[in-house]
Amino acid sequence: MIVQEILNGKPSAEVVTVPPGSTVAEAVELLSARRIGALIVSEDGRHVAGILSERDVVRELGRQGPGCLSLPVEELMTAEIVGCNREDSAESVLERMTEGRFRHMPVMHAGAMVGMISIGDVVKARLQQLSMERDALEGMIKGY
Repeated sequence: MIVQEILNGKPSAEVVTVPPGSTVAEAVELLSARRIGALIVSEDGRHVAGILSERDVVRELGRQGPGCLSLPVEELMTAEIVGCNREDSAESVLERMTEGRFRHMPVMHAGAMVGMISIGDVVKARLQQLSMERDALEGMIKGY
């Protein structure tokens, strides 16, 4: 299975972004309202400046307290993004996410973001694939 197949299976292709200069409080409101775990920081919705995850926010809340909510997202975001492309395998993406200890990855094509996948998206797709393989093997064994 490749990343494009995972993107095709998502209910929405929308990637939620926040512009640079937004406050962490604004980003947290968006995370909560959309019930998501990360936002892409982007001026235009296609070029990635960084990613802000709920983990980033919780880490800073622990360090600085609620005062960090007034900071710009650039101060908390991860600027060195690990992305993937549409042709990458689900296994390679899952491996990179596990090794890097992150749960969200922008999907890039020709230098622009075309989607985002989470570790949950990859696991769900992999489980569906394994289920189909199991059903096919059962059918072969049982003769139908």
